Amino acid sequence: MGCRRDFAVRAAMAEALLELQGLYKRFGGLAVTDGVSLAVTNGSIHAVIGPNGAGKTSLIHQISGTLRPDAGRILFGGRDITGLPVQRRARLGLARSFQITSVVPGFTALENAALAVQARSGSSFRFLRVAASEAALNGEAMAALDQLGLAGRAGVPAGALSHGERRQLELAIALAMRPRLLLLDEPLAGAGPEETERLVGILRGLRGRYTILLVEHDMQAVFALADRISVLAEGRVIATGTAAAIRGNAEVRAAYLGEEEG
Repeated sequence: MGCRRDFAVRAAMAEALLELQGLYKRFGGLAVTDGVSLAVTNGSIHAVIGPNGAGKTSLIHQISGTLRPDAGRILFGGRDITGLPVQRRARLGLARSFQITSVVPGFTALENAALAVQARSGSSFRFLRVAASEAALNGEAMAALDQLGLAGRAGVPAGALSHGERRQLELAIALAMRPRLLLLDEPLAGAGPEETERLVGILRGLRGRYTILLVEHDMQAVFALADRISVLAEGRVIATGTAAAIRGNAEVRAAYLGEEEG
């Protein structure tokens, strides 16, 4: 049984786009990540869940590059990126929505997306110029908006969009970076029922086209979207598996799902 499990772990690692190996991070006497290891398979949606204080935010910061682990390694496409800054990781194709992709309220949705294209391509686009004056930027930006159902809102200032539309725009900006991995940090936070349903549908449509690491508190959405789920508690991964396996895990229910579902 143990050999079979080890073989499955090695197979998952071989297919992994993102691999975390024994990440440790302490603040004083508190271990916020305590030997975290997991693999995110190419083309999958992999969710990370856990109660408040479980270490999810610290883990996301380490993956994105805003926080350096004390020990362990982060491999992306087989390359060790543990010591690389945020900008280098972004150029390699790791896009963190809602953190590296800030929305400029006074710019239109199209102009915001064009800024991301410019950042990726090194175009001569200037920050205060109208995006439509650069045809290449404009075309790629519009394509990203169209993927997220925002083509009809391209000319609307970001500050005038609804909460759900701004979330869609943030995703469009991330897609405009041509990512290999989308790191989504609570994309449904603050969304109402209709907006949540729309965003879940959008994320479902991205499955297979992008590899996604999703941190989210909405368990209904997580179980609807995720191919695999890792559960953090007190900085440790206590379980990884399919939605069905996680639902049936007694330790997970005691640590997290019981308080969410009870």
